[in-house]
Amino acid sequence: MKVLFFGSLSDIAGKTEFDLNHIQSTDQLKEKLFDKHPELARHSFLIAINKKVYTGNCILKEEDVVALLPPFSGG
Repeated sequence: MKVLFFGSLSDIAGKTEFDLNHIQSTDQLKEKLFDKHPELARHSFLIAINKKVYTGNCILKEEDVVALLPPFSGG
C-alpha cells in the first residue's frame, strides 16, 4: 500500500510517501510508523483511506492509498 504524509508529518517522516506491505489494519500501520518515527506518536492526525477519512481501527488492503493528515485550518 502507498502511505502519503502531509504537512508537518512529512517533515517528521523525511518524505512525502512510501510503500508498505503486509499491513492489515490502521492500528498495525500506526504501530509500524511509530516504531520507525517515534515523534509521529506525539502528533495528532487523521487517517484517510482511498480519500475517505476514517476513525477507529480499519482493515487495510494492499492496493489502498493511506494518507496521514495533520490538523489544518482554512478560511
